[in-house]
Amino acid sequence: MSQRKVMTAFLDTSLIFLILYFCFFSAVSSSLYSSSCQFQGQFHLNGMHKTGDLILGGIFQINFFSADPDLSFTSEPQQPHCSGFDIIGFRKAQTMAFAIDEINRNSNLLPNVTLGYSLCDNCLQLRIGFRAAMSLVSGQEEQVTLEENCVGTPPVLGIVGDYTSTSTIAISTVLGLYRVPLVSYYATCSCLSDRQKFPSFFRTIPNDAFQVNAMIQVLKHFGWTWAGLLISSNDYGVYAARSFHSDLGPAGGGCLAYTEILPWGEDPAEIRRIVDVMRKSTARVVIVIAHQIHMIQLMKEVVRQNVTGLQWIASVGWTSAAALQTPHLMPYLGGTLGISVRRGEIPGLGDFLLQIRPDHKTFGENKMVNQFWEHTFQCRFAPPPAGWVEAGGELCTGQEVIENVETEFFDVSNLMPEYNVYKAVYALAYALDGMLQCEPGRGPFRNNTCADLQRLEPWQMIYYLEKVNFTTSFGDEVSFDENGDALPVYDIMNWVWLPDGQTKVQRVGDVKRSAFKGEELTLDEDKIFWNFESKQPPRSVCSESCPPGTRMARKKGEPECCFDCIPCSEGKISNTTEDFWSSPQRDHCVPKKTEFLSYHEPLGIFLTITSLLGTFICVVVLGIFIHHHNTPIVRANNSELSFQLLLSLKFCFLCSLLFIGRPRLWTCQLRHAAFGISFVLCVSCILVKTMVVLAVFRASKPGGESSLKWFGAVQQRATVLVLTSVQAAICTVWLVSASPMPHKNTQYNNDKIVYECIVGSRVGFAVLLSYIGLLAVLSCLLAFLARNLPDSFNEAKLITFSMLIFCAVWVAFVPAYISSPGKYADAVEVFAIVASSFGLLVALFGPKCYIILLRPERNTKKAIMGRVIES
Repeated sequence: MSQRKVMTAFLDTSLIFLILYFCFFSAVSSSLYSSSCQFQGQFHLNGMHKTGDLILGGIFQINFFSADPDLSFTSEPQQPHCSGFDIIGFRKAQTMAFAIDEINRNSNLLPNVTLGYSLCDNCLQLRIGFRAAMSLVSGQEEQVTLEENCVGTPPVLGIVGDYTSTSTIAISTVLGLYRVPLVSYYATCSCLSDRQKFPSFFRTIPNDAFQVNAMIQVLKHFGWTWAGLLISSNDYGVYAARSFHSDLGPAGGGCLAYTEILPWGEDPAEIRRIVDVMRKSTARVVIVIAHQIHMIQLMKEVVRQNVTGLQWIASVGWTSAAALQTPHLMPYLGGTLGISVRRGEIPGLGDFLLQIRPDHKTFGENKMVNQFWEHTFQCRFAPPPAGWVEAGGELCTGQEVIENVETEFFDVSNLMPEYNVYKAVYALAYALDGMLQCEPGRGPFRNNTCADLQRLEPWQMIYYLEKVNFTTSFGDEVSFDENGDALPVYDIMNWVWLPDGQTKVQRVGDVKRSAFKGEELTLDEDKIFWNFESKQPPRSVCSESCPPGTRMARKKGEPECCFDCIPCSEGKISNTTEDFWSSPQRDHCVPKKTEFLSYHEPLGIFLTITSLLGTFICVVVLGIFIHHHNTPIVRANNSELSFQLLLSLKFCFLCSLLFIGRPRLWTCQLRHAAFGISFVLCVSCILVKTMVVLAVFRASKPGGESSLKWFGAVQQRATVLVLTSVQAAICTVWLVSASPMPHKNTQYNNDKIVYECIVGSRVGFAVLLSYIGLLAVLSCLLAFLARNLPDSFNEAKLITFSMLIFCAVWVAFVPAYISSPGKYADAVEVFAIVASSFGLLVALFGPKCYIILLRPERNTKKAIMGRVIES
């Protein structure tokens, strides 16, 4: 069956029930002009009910089949005839009854409020499940009296159900219009996560999108890149197939050999064709996302054709199917890996189930219990079907001893759907509890109001369901995300074929998603049973890896996992990384040559020696100035700024060493930050010295004394600190937003790796350089304006000359840096740093050191002042 046919069938079915729904309520609304309205007809459904202050609804599959009556509305009750009792479905319904009974006995949850329930049988039919949901939300009173102010609560405040995705989609579409919460315990279709279409839908089971991701994680773990996919012909299968086709390649690096749709009902020809495709395919892994009934039909044909040697991956729908775990099928299905929803324990449920007893007087209200009793003891309550007694059938007395019966109904050691039912009921209860604990005036609704117990509305439940967060007695946290989905966790199950012919399904790992680590797969491979002679996982690939000397070439019209191997071109090899190059024979890999500005090559040695020499000279000059700090030439024009300038120049020389050596993350991040801050500190000191020279000159003229008050020692230090802090902030933003990092560049030469630091953000690097340039140009302009001062202020001439050298070096640096490849770009930057630093050092401190060391007679206050008089 094609996907289009599947969707068409679903839309037709949905349309039928939408029409049914509107017809149903049109009949009711026709009486609204009177003081009361009356149902034109009722859906008499198989169910079980318990009264309470507030009622929760439930929809479960208690029977497999139904012979539906006429769907038209008549005065006679409409009752579907269901058969084929499902004892596990009944256990799910009883789990909801148990949870509500447990909540009523809990004084801390919903105190002074008694919960009731109304549980309906859907007979595993969409049309019956839909009618059950409509009956639950509309009520079953034959006559409703309308009042001016409506009081009381609606028939149900929320519904637990339904079982299948298709049925849940139809029901939730209508319930969403009236914001009635629907909490599903088994509907996994990822389409239900669409909050626009299903605004009142929640679920305690992970959606299929995560189930597909879990399967892909298993495929990826074992290297299975070539697999077949079989899906059921409903929403469950169709949406899962979409996820597989979109996610398998990017997430798992795999491909699907085929995708086939398993038909509903008997279709031997189609099943035979699908099994024939499986048998002929080279894919050894088969993924089946379907229900148990599909697998039963499929395996009949698999056994007939004797298709063995396959590794099956089971979806949630049949991972725990006991009907398939038989000695007859284990030669084919042994070793199956299945995805299963997390199981849990429900303390007290076993004792509750043992208390179930039929009640003849309430046969209509508890028909489910009577069906369970008849199924368990193979008897019938009076009046029995015609011919039952004559055929030797027994009548039920209701006094049979249930404890003496061996049935899976009482096995509560490893519950899965029941555990989800349990969590769904508690989620609704906690939402109700949160709603009733609301403090007046601090509520979440209009005008900060709270919900009123006498006027509760289902839509108010949605707000509190979204806030639910509790932990079960089994230790699992229950909460819902913005789409109504629960925290996804899946167990990985393995079908074990024991030596005595018995079978068991054991847990071998799990897949879960966390907020911080993403999806995590945990597997205990030592526990996995492999149904192969090698007792090892099979290999399932379309094409084997290409041998050395060849490369992959995709086959035209085939998935990307299928390819041919052709000889590599020169310098290439198939199984290589970017760090290696092929040998001349192209049969093995050899490391590529690496290139960076090294301490061991002549250029690196020269630049290192030059940087260290500049650092040494700064230390010597600093020592000279400290030793002669009381002399006039040192004290002139603020000796403190001179010391700061010498320290900053020393840092400039040292930061150039960060550009030499193999780039590391810390050197890439530190080199430009150290360079930028050091040079700004240096230029800031020069700028302040220039401003001080101009201020002193103005103060030497009549009436200019007031200008010096703005250039005291405190103001000078603050100015340098502020200007340097701006550069530090620029570097911090750059490093945080787009930090420089090491990079292996193979673009310059194919057989060579050039290690370099990429700047991360070109804007950040440009702002850093621009700020240095701005301060340098400003210092140069101020010094140029002071060039004609008297000789006693010749500091301005020295600053002008030094800044001209500085600007010339960095203007030439920009085009040279851009045009230099690889290590030569680092060499250009080191050269610019060293050259500009030497320019400042020589221009500013060379003449002073000359006077201090060689012409001490000129290092006097009289000599300096005398030059002013002579001029």
